[in-house]
Amino acid sequence: MTTQAERMAPPRLARGTILAAATLTIMAPAVVAPSLPAMEQTFAAEPGASLLVRLAMTITSLMIAISAPVSGLVADRIGRRPLLVSSLVLYTASGTAGYFVTDLPLLVVTRALLGIAIGGVMTAVSATITDWFDGPERASFLGLQQAFASLGGMVFLPLAGVLATVSWRVPFWLYSLGAVVAVFAILAVRDTPRDTPAVTAGRERAPTGRVFGIYALALGVTMAFYMAPTQVPFLLDDLGIGPAIVGVVLAGSTLTGALGALWFPMLRRRLRFAAITTVAVALLGAGWLLVGSTGTAFGTAAGLLLGGIGVGLAVPNVTLRLSELAPPAWRGRILSGLISGIFLGQFLSPLAAQPLIEAVGVGGVFSWAGTAMVAGAGLAAVGAWKRNTH
Repeated sequence: MTTQAERMAPPRLARGTILAAATLTIMAPAVVAPSLPAMEQTFAAEPGASLLVRLAMTITSLMIAISAPVSGLVADRIGRRPLLVSSLVLYTASGTAGYFVTDLPLLVVTRALLGIAIGGVMTAVSATITDWFDGPERASFLGLQQAFASLGGMVFLPLAGVLATVSWRVPFWLYSLGAVVAVFAILAVRDTPRDTPAVTAGRERAPTGRVFGIYALALGVTMAFYMAPTQVPFLLDDLGIGPAIVGVVLAGSTLTGALGALWFPMLRRRLRFAAITTVAVALLGAGWLLVGSTGTAFGTAAGLLLGGIGVGLAVPNVTLRLSELAPPAWRGRILSGLISGIFLGQFLSPLAAQPLIEAVGVGGVFSWAGTAMVAGAGLAAVGAWKRNTH
């Protein structure tokens, strides 16, 4: 087994590189969002252009979900650092290819490859952090990871919108930042010594039921939260709110997500996983109730701010719990399953919401989702109170 002496504190450059890699993940599929209308005009003559242009964004999230388990296997068998460096190289090549590609189906292929790269980066980052740290230090750094991922979205998404005013192809150059991070990963990041998988895989097994329960939780929370970028623009459009204000309102939930993630380590020192989960789901549900019930731009903004805090707490909380459940030799694979759940939730969110929207409207869907989450959190709190009093 790895001894405490072997677990050296990573240098600042290595920690900074891992946090920089985290900023490149959450924003990556949506960087092309401001370019979609102009992209559709450019390829209007091609068959199925409207569908393929939208697929250029959504296929990235789907491929992250599909490929992440393979990345987890690679991380456990070959190492975190090789996976991180190779994924960053693929991230740069497939992402910037959008600037040069003139064939729409080929552009969709490059976006699929980008999804594979993002899944690899996220898996390597999460596994590296959980290898580096234990206890409160792990909770703190996982909170930082989520905060940096959220802040990356706050910086890169508005920047992509500005660059898209020059040309719809220019935002694709943002993916070249992956090459810079790859250089630092080669120079600074080193894998922590671990038991070899051949030895530990046979004797250590993760508690499967609890692991898949956490996956289901992450999937559900993400499906609910992703209603913000996919449905709020339509809700605000009905109120006569322009796209610039929509962008600011959506960025607010990203900001409070970062604040929630920074708050998580302090909360984790006082509460257990189940209690933080209850708080996170209750905050998200209360936020969505505000969005659905107020029918105003102010109420929508307030609800998104509140919901963002909930998600900022939820992601590092489930990551930390999985890292506690996972034996070292299985850690990459188990954490990659969480990534699959999160991005599958992104992909499924608009598909699941559409039938409900047709029945009760966009505001009604937020109200129903908020009610379900608040009620679920309330039942969980009552159950925990009864267990503690008996």
